[in-house]
Amino acid sequence: MAIANQHPFDSLTPGRIVDAIEGLGLWVSSEPFALNSYENRVFLLSDDDRQRWVAKFYRPERWSEAQLREEHDFLDELDAAGVAVAAPWRDDQGNSLHRTHGFYFALFPHVPGQAPELDNPGHLFAVGELIGRLHAVSSQHAFTTRPRMEPLSLAESSRERVLAGTWLTSRQRRAYARVSESLLQLLSQHLWPSQAAIRVHGDCHLGNILGRDDAFTLVDFDDCAMAPAVQDLWMMLTAQNDQEMRSQLSELLEGYEESMPFDRRQLEWIEPLRTLRLMRYSAWLVARWQDPAFPRAFPWVAGEEYWDQHIRTLEQQRMILDKPRWLA
Repeated sequence: MAIANQHPFDSLTPGRIVDAIEGLGLWVSSEPFALNSYENRVFLLSDDDRQRWVAKFYRPERWSEAQLREEHDFLDELDAAGVAVAAPWRDDQGNSLHRTHGFYFALFPHVPGQAPELDNPGHLFAVGELIGRLHAVSSQHAFTTRPRMEPLSLAESSRERVLAGTWLTSRQRRAYARVSESLLQLLSQHLWPSQAAIRVHGDCHLGNILGRDDAFTLVDFDDCAMAPAVQDLWMMLTAQNDQEMRSQLSELLEGYEESMPFDRRQLEWIEPLRTLRLMRYSAWLVARWQDPAFPRAFPWVAGEEYWDQHIRTLEQQRMILDKPRWLA
């Protein structure tokens, strides 16, 4: 019975990780060190030339082989255009995607450095410039297999996932059902046209931007998708008041427009995108709870306080969506 209840990632032992890497012709000189990653399993290691690599073992059945290959091809396209990304290693036959014990996996060069400081104007300009270069390339073609970000359907599925579980008390269930229904109605009024979607990084938060000084590299394109350009920018706007946020936005867009223009009308989609991310995050935690890494990392999800706070946050978003914002 214990074996039947095992999660697939439980079979990914250090020995199997090393065997998989060395099966590609690289000699692993250090024990793989697990990095913070929950959707996939990601390890830092060194080869006999002291080069450091990041090995990513993809969550089974999340992406198809075609979707993973399209992600890798996108990274190669960006790398060839001079955009600072961590492109996958390819073997002598040109393969970037490999298999072992039921897992797809890939190797990426390790990117050293730290996340940008969003109160540093120079860092904001540099991040904007990097994302602008990314979009100047990504807007030239479209994905054929990667997902398209559809806010209403994603919010609906997130809502259904939470309500289908046993996480909420009767009181919380009524409150969540009410506020999430209101958010769906409001999101339906803030949909972007399909032609606004381009290829984007998709999860452009500080943990996926690394570097030193004003030189940064984008990593982890696991969520790349078709979405409006603002999806890769809005998470950089962290200020707590309008004046500081205007300042952040100014530096970010000044860097961005070194490479391509930005349609200011997309600023109207920031709060819908924030709402969608909030709803999807809690649904993601619920969906992944059978993975032992999740109860260990997010124990508070099982408590009433987390869901009370989540409902309060959604209520705040409902009020924000229901009134004009200065960004619009």
